[in-house]
Amino acid sequence: MGSEVFYRKWRPQTLSDVVGQEPVTQTLRNAVESGKIAHAYLFCGPRGTGKTSTARILAKAVNCLNQAGGEPCNACDMCRSITEGRALDVIEIDAASNRGIDEIRSLREKANYAPSLARYKVYIIDEVHMLTEAACNALLKTLEEPPPHVIFVLATTEAHKVIATIVSRCQRFNFHRLRQTEIVNKLKLICEKEGIHIELGALELIARAATGSLRDAENILQQMIAYYGNTIELAQVQAELGIGWDAQIRQLARCIVTRDVAGGLRVINSLNSDGIDLRQFSLGLVEYLRGLLLAKSRCQEALNVTSEDLAEMGGLAANATLDYLLKAVKAFSGIDFRSADYSALPLELAFLSCALSPSPGPEQLTTAKSSEVVDPNRVGTEITEPPEKIWGEAHATLDNKTVATEVPSEVPVAVGLERTGTEVPSEGIPQNIDYLRSHWKEFIKSLRGEGSSGNLDAFLRSACDPVALEDDTLVLGFYYSFHKEKIEDAKYRHLVEKKLKEVFGRPYKIRCILVDPKKEVPSRARTQNPVVKAALEMGAKIKEEL
Repeated sequence: MGSEVFYRKWRPQTLSDVVGQEPVTQTLRNAVESGKIAHAYLFCGPRGTGKTSTARILAKAVNCLNQAGGEPCNACDMCRSITEGRALDVIEIDAASNRGIDEIRSLREKANYAPSLARYKVYIIDEVHMLTEAACNALLKTLEEPPPHVIFVLATTEAHKVIATIVSRCQRFNFHRLRQTEIVNKLKLICEKEGIHIELGALELIARAATGSLRDAENILQQMIAYYGNTIELAQVQAELGIGWDAQIRQLARCIVTRDVAGGLRVINSLNSDGIDLRQFSLGLVEYLRGLLLAKSRCQEALNVTSEDLAEMGGLAANATLDYLLKAVKAFSGIDFRSADYSALPLELAFLSCALSPSPGPEQLTTAKSSEVVDPNRVGTEITEPPEKIWGEAHATLDNKTVATEVPSEVPVAVGLERTGTEVPSEGIPQNIDYLRSHWKEFIKSLRGEGSSGNLDAFLRSACDPVALEDDTLVLGFYYSFHKEKIEDAKYRHLVEKKLKEVFGRPYKIRCILVDPKKEVPSRARTQNPVVKAALEMGAKIKEEL
């Protein structure tokens, strides 16, 4: 094994070799192959995601003597000189240490000279956001009127710090954090070539610790090899990284969900004695809580876990509300260990803020016309006496069948409604809401691809139901405030209302309210009978058909 570090030894040499950045590399290949090369590029993204490597490959591709398909041949003299770092016409500048106006003035003067051997003179300026304001203005002049033989590739980890006038003169490419599977596959390839025997679980742990940076993952792997040799076990990686905490994460997550204060504090205080890295533990816990949040939201397909873990997470998530899980994710993701002398206090405070928060009671809602909090299922004239704390049954005939409904007596009883279900006032029941309910699934399907992320339908599917129609206003009952607040956003509200007009042919407005998720909005087929319909509107639940 050579002494060269892995991230340099296994640096990609073609655009196809760059891991996890296919939209970027495909665009660059097409540009090189067609000869439509821009004079300036801006590569933005986190560290270790391939920005500088891609810049060097681009420099080879535009100067390669045998370029094919937008890729460098890596065999000609020009490609080899650039790979070995001895090409005079490819100049790399670290803006962190060469950030002044004098350095940029020197660059401008040299840029006017023709390349010595290559077709293009390529300037790669790393961490361009570190340039001073005066240096940026000096560079801007060259970017506005570049010599035809010069290409600039600017790279930065903080794109928001690059002045807008520079950004506007570059083709911008965003590099994203790599997925765990992409990092694992690259590490497996390195281990195969280097003769390293390592457990798959250990590679997955390294990839997780690298948080999307391939360079960090390669450095961690080389550190493991230096310490343990060519055979590495999962326990060794856990010990070295101080993150053998999967069991503790599950245990603490269960304490968070069940609000077990004593048990949760015991888990947190055992972490220090076990030598576990608290920062890494916190990151793992946030990821697990995110998984519970997705499982609760019925987005299990977004989780990269085994079927056994998914079943466990689904069972645990069922014991908490979506709002509570969201509160937990926010509490633990906001921990900053830098200001706490690396003690367990931040974890304890985040845990207690969740476990001791008020338990959610029956969800109520406020009408848009009044600040009075009301029950959306209440009809008729309310009896003021306290309701009985028992359940009663109502029976009605529906399609020649007797339907037993379970009526919660804590729902205020309307005058004219008997527990036997034989007399119910029908006034005030919207006439067209049944039609909207019966076609609601079709409407949800029509929203596919809408929204900034193309998943607007996901915020309505199984998250709400139409509960009332007030003139031209459709009232949507949401089960969780997370989805309700999303749809109340002006841009999403506009899209929903626009689609309602397209699908139903009427310009409906929408009003969003919170309803009890345990009170299902019944389908039209089950509510044609006015007796059953009114009973269900008051909180009754169909138990069985007799």
